[in-house]
Amino acid sequence: MSDLGRLVAGRYLLVERVGSGGMGTVWRAEDKLLGRHVAVKKLHIPPHLHDDEVHRLYERTRREARSAARITHPNVIVVHDVVDDEGLPCIVMEYIPSVTLSDVLKRQGALAPEEAARIGRATAAALRAAHEAGVLHRDVKPANVLLGDGGRIVLTDFGIAMESGTSSLTKSGELIGSIRYLAPERLRSGHREPGPASDLWSLGATLYQAVEGRHPFHRDTPIETAYAIATDSYEPLRNAGDLAPVIEGLLVKEPEQRMDVHEVERLLGEVTGTRTAPVDPPTLSDRAVDRTPSGRKGGGRRRTVMRSVLAVALAAGVAGGALWWLRDRADAPHTHRADASSASSPSTGPSGSTVPPLPDGYHLAKADTGISVPVQDGWTRKTLAGGEVGYIDPSGKVGLRVNVVQFAGTDPLQHWRETEEDQTRRKNPNYERVRMAATTFRGRPAGYWEFTFDGRARKYRGAELAFAGADGTQYVIYLSAPDAQWHTYRPVFDTAVNGARLSGDER
Repeated sequence: MSDLGRLVAGRYLLVERVGSGGMGTVWRAEDKLLGRHVAVKKLHIPPHLHDDEVHRLYERTRREARSAARITHPNVIVVHDVVDDEGLPCIVMEYIPSVTLSDVLKRQGALAPEEAARIGRATAAALRAAHEAGVLHRDVKPANVLLGDGGRIVLTDFGIAMESGTSSLTKSGELIGSIRYLAPERLRSGHREPGPASDLWSLGATLYQAVEGRHPFHRDTPIETAYAIATDSYEPLRNAGDLAPVIEGLLVKEPEQRMDVHEVERLLGEVTGTRTAPVDPPTLSDRAVDRTPSGRKGGGRRRTVMRSVLAVALAAGVAGGALWWLRDRADAPHTHRADASSASSPSTGPSGSTVPPLPDGYHLAKADTGISVPVQDGWTRKTLAGGEVGYIDPSGKVGLRVNVVQFAGTDPLQHWRETEEDQTRRKNPNYERVRMAATTFRGRPAGYWEFTFDGRARKYRGAELAFAGADGTQYVIYLSAPDAQWHTYRPVFDTAVNGARLSGDER
């Protein structure tokens, strides 16, 4: 019997079937209470399933609603309600007259790079919002990207999403998601649990298909496709234009080396001509540590405070791209040997958080300012005037800085905003803010600033995190690197932040 014309939960009148997939059917429905159209997703229960498998399907449907409801973003589908219909859970969502990206590609073939970039940027923004809410999508593909009639782009179908802190709904050895869009790390022997980087690989495969009109690893059978994803190279891009660096950065086999979502949004914004930085606040989970340049207060309130922040960005303006702290000046820094620690076991940080062990190739560099951070082996330590400590990579073009600072009013964001136009933009050629936002560091308020600027030889990017320890001491961790290699050096910053050990927090 057709469900057309049925009233679900005494409220939602099913008026048109608009889609059907492996897990359910989506209907356009009329909300009789509020007089609006909504989308109702009804669960499919195949007759051959065992009771435990039926339970998992029920839970996945409820988790889809819960996951999507945690995310507030214009590029993520809005969930209104979850109701029972004849014992089955149904998700009530906003109704968006639309077609899927998959339907468009089947109907008209490959898209122009600019249009693919517009779609990709919106999808990346949706993933960023999801990841910051602790939700992994796990099934990013053209069929789950909706292209609305009014130009809105929406990521939908969080049916197999996974929230941080929740148990997996898969059996041991079971892979969830569409094979063609699963990241390599999920297909290899002893596959890992997916992380944010896995969603980004799926976005890369989606964008490749959008501009080339074919999947990057298309083979005749699913098993051959899976093998190609895990081990083979994809066919070179021919039609991607300015989109090529993004796709190449996303389709990197190793998740640790894959382009992060902030870089994806920035580069896609350049392709589309919409370079405004996202404003929703980041979190510090996984690779999503957010960054900022620092300022410190020296005596009077505001003028002395201003001298700080932008010294950072003057950084790579030195000939040959050397960092600002290597500038030849009267108070030239002294070189010290970095103090190495053999400690490799996790330690306890603020608010009971666990500080991860030192990664291979890193040592714990101890400053005299009460903070120690992991630094890559082979980097040279520089002590600067005022107690700042810098660590320079062998090329002389990349550096990590650690310092104790004092911001006016203890609010780094306010200070950065007050000095950005007056000093940062004026003193740094082609300065451009990528992101400036409030965030948290181990449960405490923090600030993050990321920006780009031109050095004499190349374009640079800086990222800084400012936060306070348990005793109120204010710290800054800052990284500067050539913009073209940012996704390569960003993990150095993440490792330093995630592995920071503060003397006031030791137990």
